[in-house]
Amino acid sequence: MAKTLYIRERSRNKRNAFAMTARCTTALVGGYAAASGIASLFARLLPIAKVEATAWGMILSFLFFALIALWAFHEVRLARVAAIIWGSAALTILTVWLMGPRP
Repeated sequence: MAKTLYIRERSRNKRNAFAMTARCTTALVGGYAAASGIASLFARLLPIAKVEATAWGMILSFLFFALIALWAFHEVRLARVAAIIWGSAALTILTVWLMGPRP
C-alpha cells in the first residue's frame, strides 16, 4: 500500500515538474518571441518616422514581455498558454516578415 502511494506521488511530481518546465520555457522564450514580434509589428505599423516608431516599439516591448510572462503563470491551462503565446509569436513574426522593409 505504501509503495503504491509512493509511486503515484513520484509520478505526480514528475508531471508537475514537466508542466512547470514547459510553462517557464513558454513564458521566457515564447514570451520573448511574442513580445519582439508584437513590438516589431507595432513599430512597422506606426505612421511616424522610422526612428521614433522603432524607439516606441522597443520601449513597449518590455511592457509586452512582462504582461505575457505574468499572464503565462496566471492562466490555469498550459495548453491555452502555449497555443496563444507561440501562436501570437509565429503570427506576428510572419506578418512582419511578409510586410517586408518599411519604405
